[in-house]
This record gives sequence, structure tokens and C-alpha cells, in this order.
Amino acid sequence: MGEDIHGLGQERDIMPEKINLHLGDCMTAMAQMPDKAFDLAIVDPPYGIGMDNSNKRTKPSRPNSYTEYADFRYHFSGWDKEPINKITIDEILRVSKNQIIWGANYFCNLLPKGSGWIFWNKLNGENNCFSDGEFAYSSKGIQSRYFQCSQFDNLNGGKDRIHPTQKPVALYRWLLDKYAKPGDRILDTHLGSGSIAIACHDLGFSLEGYEIDLDYFNAAVERLERHRAQFKLFGEDSDLLKADQLQCGKGGTNKQDDPNYSLF
Repeated sequence: MGEDIHGLGQERDIMPEKINLHLGDCMTAMAQMPDKAFDLAIVDPPYGIGMDNSNKRTKPSRPNSYTEYADFRYHFSGWDKEPINKITIDEILRVSKNQIIWGANYFCNLLPKGSGWIFWNKLNGENNCFSDGEFAYSSKGIQSRYFQCSQFDNLNGGKDRIHPTQKPVALYRWLLDKYAKPGDRILDTHLGSGSIAIACHDLGFSLEGYEIDLDYFNAAVERLERHRAQFKLFGEDSDLLKADQLQCGKGGTNKQDDPNYSLF
């Protein structure tokens, strides 16, 4: 157990000096951080589209994912009733040198202009009722990049998902590979399912992650601890792809690596 350096309550020092997951409000934590304390913030905040069913627009993404279980995974707590606000975004911009912010197309008026975009293709196929993918704002360069990986990759058809907006570990590993440098300090203000923690663990990045919901926090911690136990089965010097397969299947593909491909 690590020291609760931000006074937020429960904290677990998952990997000493590497992965620190905190239970509490990210705004309380950021208020105590100096400017540009982190090299890269990778954030998946509320989009304000009712993924917690707060506005009655959405349903569980697959019937067998949540409705069979009388547990916490599909909260009616109102956390996605409104998108992230400008005060929170300004704090993220203040405490980090660069940012990747998911769902930014819902609040792009709150972000600096002239930066690049990332598109994640979810591989949902034709004639489906879901979005084909999601957009993220990137402060690093003006290029737009593209990555594809199923949102249900290695999640037992969605049954093993612990959060309604959970993103695959493969996506975060790709983001770290493309946008972070060895030794970078990573910040996640909205930890959710903890996929980023697994990716940072596998690639050796330092992470500070914050989650305000107790149930999601505990589930993310347990997920990371389970992954670390599986990771050890392959040895410290094993091929990272093998570790990736534990949570991500065989990993996604990057269309940007195809010289004949353009997003636009």
C-alpha cells in the first residue's frame, strides 16, 4: 500500500515508483500539482452522451454485458450526464506538457485549436447501431492518425468488461508507442476500467491514475493485479506481445503505417 500523497483517501501503489492508482476527485489532486508535472496526459472523460443511462438515450452495449449481472458495472449515477467542463480541461492542460483527450469532438470548443486528431476504428462492422469509432484530440503535432482494434478484444464478447466506456489495452499500448517517450510520466484523470494502467505496466511507463467511483476503482485495481500475475507467468524478459495477448488478443493494426493510407 502506497502513501496517499494527495489526501484523497484510498490509494494502491501497484508497482512501486511506476503505477499509482488513486481513489478520489482528480480536480483535488491537480490543484496540488505544479505546472507541467506530467509529460503526457491520456484522458477518457465523460462525453455527456448518457453512457450511464442518465439521459435514457443509451442501453447497455450488449444485452449479455450488463443486464445479466446485478452488480456495479452499469451505474445510474449520472457521471455521463454532462461532458467534461472547461475548468477540468484547463487544469489538465496546465499540469501536463501534452495531452490526448478522448471524445473531444463533443467539446472541441473547449480545446486549443490547430492540433492533430486520432481516430479509433472499433471494427463494429456493417449495419450496426454503434458508432464506427471514436475521436481523440492530440496536442502532439498536426497529423491525424488512425488505429483499429475491436472494442471487445479479448473481453469474452463484452461479458468481461468492467466499465461501459472501456477501451482496449491494445489501443493504449499503441498510443504510448506513438506519442510517449521512454521515461515519460503519464497522467490519467479518469481511470475507468484501468486499461491504461495495464499498458503502462507492460511498457514500463510511470502512471498516476485517478478514479472517483469506488466500484470502478476497485475493479480496475483487481484487473491490473490479475494481469500482473499473468504477466509474471511469462517471465520478466518475455516477448511483450505475449503479455499483450492476455488482455488485448493479438493487438490492433495501425493503418498509419501503410504509406498508401490517408484518414482524409
